[in-house]
Amino acid sequence: MARKDLLKDLMAGKPPEDQPAPTPLPRSQRGAIGAVSQSIADLKSRALIEVPAELIDMAGFADRLDGDPQGIAALKASILDYGQQVPVLLRHSPTAEGRFDIVFGRRRVQALKELRLPVKAMVRDLNDHDLVIAQGQENSARKDLSFIEKANFAAQMQRGGYDRKVICDALSIDKTVISRMLSIIEALPEGLVTAIGAAPSAGRDRWLALADQVRGRPASELIAAAKGADSDARFLAVLAAATPSTPKRAPAPPAALTGVDGAALGKVRKTHGKAVIELTGEGRAFADWLLDHIEDLHRDWSDKNR
Repeated sequence: MARKDLLKDLMAGKPPEDQPAPTPLPRSQRGAIGAVSQSIADLKSRALIEVPAELIDMAGFADRLDGDPQGIAALKASILDYGQQVPVLLRHSPTAEGRFDIVFGRRRVQALKELRLPVKAMVRDLNDHDLVIAQGQENSARKDLSFIEKANFAAQMQRGGYDRKVICDALSIDKTVISRMLSIIEALPEGLVTAIGAAPSAGRDRWLALADQVRGRPASELIAAAKGADSDARFLAVLAAATPSTPKRAPAPPAALTGVDGAALGKVRKTHGKAVIELTGEGRAFADWLLDHIEDLHRDWSDKNR
């Protein structure tokens, strides 16, 4: 009977008694009106607006390790000459009415704020999770972020509670590389990466070498060694301070050279890759003869060693 009632209800267009009736779509979301409304919403999400720079706050994680004042100065000069060519991405602040958070475009916002110009921006409705994902994907596409800056961003995401898959998706990097990045950050003493900076010339292998060398060393000693004109120089200074120096072996004393009658001819010193013969005193005449007959002597030696 229950089966017949179910079929009867379906034929009559009514839901079964144990299932709720479907909620009808609002009129504004059906048919042509719904399509137009959706198109308008899409256009609004892609539209550019001008936002006063003083209403924009930082959000997400820090992606750059160096302040780069020269880069900001060059960006300001470009904006003055050509205007802001690339918009930034913002979201409405979830905590302050009328304010915005930066998703990406921090340097542009800083430059425009210093120039006291409004910021051309796209505004999206993003929660904290989507904001970090968008920021990470933007960072992964940029060529000017160094290896350690991306590794530091991944570490911030991990400390923020994001799982490994989300970090991989955000940076478009596979799990093996992310694991290597995080292991390097974990091995380096706290504060050392900030003290060194972006170090754009130091790639993954050199940071891995540094991470291996600093194990067990006091953080204060390494941070104090981070001195140099730029971050690459600071990296090299820390690497040199962390790498144990190999003691140099004292050179072997020179050996005396004597003739068949026991007369002193000079001395010979052997080092890695070479032998230096010094002929003095009675050996000077032998030196002249040796130079005159060097080809014959070498030919005889070659014939015996073939």
